[in-house]
Amino acid sequence: MSSKRILLWDLPTRLFHWLLAASVVAAVVSGQIGGNLIEWHGKIGILIAGLLGFRLVWGVLGSTYARFAHFFPTPARIRAYLGGRWRGEGHNPLGALSVFGLVVLLLVQVVSGLMANDDIAFTGPLADLVSREISNRLTGVHQLLSNVLIGLVVLHIVAIAFYGHVKKRNLVKPMITGWKEDADGESARGGGFLALLVALAIALAAIYGASGAWLPEAPPPAVGDVPTW
Repeated sequence: MSSKRILLWDLPTRLFHWLLAASVVAAVVSGQIGGNLIEWHGKIGILIAGLLGFRLVWGVLGSTYARFAHFFPTPARIRAYLGGRWRGEGHNPLGALSVFGLVVLLLVQVVSGLMANDDIAFTGPLADLVSREISNRLTGVHQLLSNVLIGLVVLHIVAIAFYGHVKKRNLVKPMITGWKEDADGESARGGGFLALLVALAIALAAIYGASGAWLPEAPPPAVGDVPTW
């Protein structure tokens, strides 16, 4: 079987990957430290909302290996992979499970964080959309799932190290350069300029929506009757 050099990851996918990685690390660190960094934690969460909005669109309109349909982990694909029969480029079925799990977890974290509060100085930009009781519950969910998120990130890093040192497959380099050596598939196609514009528009819309800038300003507190003298 001949092997060749193919374009595996398009530029938008690579930029998304590294921006999301940096944003998640910054969100975890700022959330754990708290204090004055909690405001930055909220802003990073809004950025992550935009990144997720972009990826959801790019997973449909992007190039070959970025599309969800290409690597969706069906039971048949998982069985083939576990049995050593799976062949393909891009995310393998187990890696795909990790990708979808991380996207779903981040969506829950973003939504819960936007409606959370810390009972001190921070209130999520969309907290006014729910009652205080629901906001408190979402705050608990957000804090609980942060530990799950850290675990998934660590597992992701361990898997990359395993593939690099044990299976001798460098997963990082293609995500930097876009190219994979000794591949058996075809170079990625699709994901043109129009698709990129649509994905960027959705990303900006997600950021605007998450920021709460569209919500009406809260009315000023009622002032009691002031006696006239």
